[in-house]
Amino acid sequence: MKMSTKKGLRTGCFLAVALLCTLQALAGEAPTPVKPDAQSIRPSFKKVFIVVYENVEAEDALKQPYFKKLLGKGAYLDNFFALKRGSLPNYIAMVSGDLYGVDGDSADLNVKTIVDLLEEKGMTWKSYSEDYPGNCFAGADTKDRGTRYARKHQPFINFKTIRENPNRCKLIVPATELYKDIENDTVPTFSLYIPNTLHNGHDHGVKDANEWLEKTFAPLIEPKDSKLMKDMLFVVTFDEGRKGKLKSAKNQIYTLLYGDSVVPGKVSTKRYDFYNLLKTIEVGLGLGTLAKNDAKAEAITDVWR
Repeated sequence: MKMSTKKGLRTGCFLAVALLCTLQALAGEAPTPVKPDAQSIRPSFKKVFIVVYENVEAEDALKQPYFKKLLGKGAYLDNFFALKRGSLPNYIAMVSGDLYGVDGDSADLNVKTIVDLLEEKGMTWKSYSEDYPGNCFAGADTKDRGTRYARKHQPFINFKTIRENPNRCKLIVPATELYKDIENDTVPTFSLYIPNTLHNGHDHGVKDANEWLEKTFAPLIEPKDSKLMKDMLFVVTFDEGRKGKLKSAKNQIYTLLYGDSVVPGKVSTKRYDFYNLLKTIEVGLGLGTLAKNDAKAEAITDVWR
């Protein structure tokens, strides 16, 4: 049977590479290294912890002292963009790989999320939310209780696959549980931390968000013997840029990766978004994909040790 042109070309290329390596070996030269597929590069973290802030352009966050200080300690993604205007769509995409047409402050989605991937691998997860009252609370907010939790900033409660499953829903917890989990060495494989609207930049602006981040997390992440940071990739990001559809807003958001697996002070200029971040977590933890936009997204590959 006659060999096809494509098959013949592939065979010829293989033989040419093999011949080159043989000639280099005979000449005492090291073979030309083969560049690995970017998607095959797996960073060395074993856990992920994400803190999400609100409605601030990257350029504004970078003016704040602690957000700026972290650039010297972690790897900064200098070309990272939110996917859409509005809070909840970006949160949904962050954990499910798709926007699913969400365009409001609540949703009832019956789809797979990163929770499914984690549980299939026997890994753990939890979402810590400031002022969250617990008990699978599905209300829009807690203003009537004098606190500042908002459903539109907590993605997991908007998935029926989680909200209607008691064993899953109980893993959306008040943020105060984090300290107990750190003390007991029970911080899960994947954590999503949602500050309330006083601390996340939504109501009081980025200055207060900066001060709260330093006060709350610097003691947990900076010490060399930090219990939280063992094998951890700690992510600081925002859901979207400036509030509203201002012509001056590019929807470019501050996103920083921190931990032993990243190069301190590294700045990446590659364009990334929440699908790239999700893919990176999937690759790093060996989860597979949700077969949505995460499947075709490129993992972040240019900041690792």
